[in-house]
This record gives sequence, structure tokens and C-alpha cells, in this order.
Amino acid sequence: MEIKPPLKTPTFEGEIATYWFEDGILVSNSKSIKRTVENITSNVKLVKRLTDNKPVPLLIYLSDSPVPDKATRKLSTEKLPEIYSAMAMISKPGLAQLIMKILFKIKSPPIPIKNFADPEEGKQWLKTFLRN
Repeated sequence: MEIKPPLKTPTFEGEIATYWFEDGILVSNSKSIKRTVENITSNVKLVKRLTDNKPVPLLIYLSDSPVPDKATRKLSTEKLPEIYSAMAMISKPGLAQLIMKILFKIKSPPIPIKNFADPEEGKQWLKTFLRN
């Protein structure tokens, strides 16, 4: 599935994803790169700059990437509520469930997270988390 932002929409390149905004929702097109403490830390800083330090709903197009180490998984889980208010994951069957199992095997996610096959359904769900 090729993911492209709407025409004339500004995009923001990060090491682990390309970002843009659609209807107040941050969209992330994940890159197939191993997540590390360093690139997650850098990505959190990028997202905070893009969102004015306010948690926003995220629509993320997942890609296959190597399983991160324990420290990276812990950091990712800790930082989620700092940058996102909710997350809709768009992926091929099984990938989102695998990521959920890896990241949240001990306790439930710190923010609302759902998996969708259809990006439009994910966007509609995320709109319920938009703050005016």
C-alpha cells in the first residue's frame, strides 16, 4: 500500500517516519528502520515541535521493522501519552497485533489504541479525540 499525503500538504521527515496533518490529525507513514532509544528520543522531539507540545490523535501507517530492544520498547511506551492522545494503526493483518503484544505485553496501552484496515475508519475514530 503506497501512502501519500494530500496534494500541497506540508510533510515533515523524521528518521522513523514521515508526518503530515489531515483535519487536525497527525498522520505518520512509518519507515522500515529499527527503533532505538536515540531515534525514538529524536522522534519525540520532532513530534512535540510539530504539535506545539500538545498530545494529538495519530493515524499511523505501520511498516515492517525489526523488533526494538527492551529499553527502546520501554521508552516508546512511556513517551506515547506525552505526544499522542490516541492512536489508530493501519496495517496488514497481524502486524498491529504483533506490535501491541511486543509493546504492551505486561500492562495495557497508556492511550486509546485501535487497529484498522481502512484508514477512513481510523480517522473517524480519531476525530472523537480532537480537542477544540
